[in-house]
Amino acid sequence: MASLKVGDPAPDFALPDQEGRIVRRSDYLGKKLVLYFYPKDFTPGCTSETINLASHYDALQAAGLDVAGISPDPVESHRKFAEKYQVPFRLLSDEDHTVAEAYGVWGEKKMYGRTYMGIYRTTFLIDEKGVIFHIFKKVKVKEHAQQILTVVKQ
Repeated sequence: MASLKVGDPAPDFALPDQEGRIVRRSDYLGKKLVLYFYPKDFTPGCTSETINLASHYDALQAAGLDVAGISPDPVESHRKFAEKYQVPFRLLSDEDHTVAEAYGVWGEKKMYGRTYMGIYRTTFLIDEKGVIFHIFKKVKVKEHAQQILTVVKQ
């Protein structure tokens, strides 16, 4: 499993969004990208994080950022999630978790004494040339947009 760090090129990908359109990381070249990995649509933390980013999307765009979320959920789940919470950006389906593995955010987790494989909630800030310039491993789901804007405005 990759362990990406600041200064590394962000791995490319080709994943379907909530409309089934293929999106590539290279589609964002020339723009700064907030690429956030989250475990599952409709769960409390992931919903809070997505709503926070969606409600601050204008401020993120004003700071020169686009946003895309990735989880292992299927396209149909993303479509329903995006519609319910009026998500203005793309949610990408990584059902076989290949992209999560490339970014080093797929691994063993524990909850309620149970061990399973899943996504480590992580956000990568990627510059216009496709290079990672910040990584959030400690995401505050209800304040994530503010965390991002603080870093970008430094």
